Amino acid sequence: MEILALFLRTVLVYFIVLLTLRIMGKREIGKLSLFDLVISIMIAEIAVFVLEDLNKPLLEGVVPMVTLVIVQLGIAYISLKNEKVRRLVEGRPAFLIQNGKLNREVMKKHRYNLDDLLLQLRQNKIVDVADVEFAILEPSGKLTVVEKEEAAGKPAAAQATIRYEGLPLPLIMDGKVQDDSLTKLGKTRFWLKSQLQAKGINDFKDVFFCTVDHRGKWFIDKKR
Repeated sequence: MEILALFLRTVLVYFIVLLTLRIMGKREIGKLSLFDLVISIMIAEIAVFVLEDLNKPLLEGVVPMVTLVIVQLGIAYISLKNEKVRRLVEGRPAFLIQNGKLNREVMKKHRYNLDDLLLQLRQNKIVDVADVEFAILEPSGKLTVVEKEEAAGKPAAAQATIRYEGLPLPLIMDGKVQDDSLTKLGKTRFWLKSQLQAKGINDFKDVFFCTVDHRGKWFIDKKR
């Protein structure tokens, strides 16, 4: 009988959870903000609590779920009418790249490192930071990328200086020279320093992030 009761309770809880998520709307599935995530986790925990102890009345699980749905719907309605509440609950988009420049203060605030940024850009089918005009970290954690307009072709002489074929290589990250990347290019630190000096940069430590691709296209973000 306990197995049958557990089976029936599981099916019932499943439909209750399904109904609560349907009531909260498709937005919960498509875009989980921090608030949405907390609500979803709490509903899941309540469902487990009800299933673990068959002696607990089912109503003790249903009431908290209904309460959470009411809270969610109430805050969602207020957010539609009040921008301040919406920003407080959901947060604001953050510009990691703005006007083609890395915004390191914003990256630091959101604990977003260069590896995270490059990974997200590759997932957006962008292999070169230099091609990005804006990179916006949405409240849901998704990165929205706006590319620059296509740049004019590089002179053949500039392209010939780079032999490595593949993704743009990070030559400097956080002010530190990436010797592995120089090895792939068959270049030395002296070559890198001369290239930077030609661009008005005298010290590696003055550069936060620097890449170059096989076309000879550079991206340099200086420390401020």
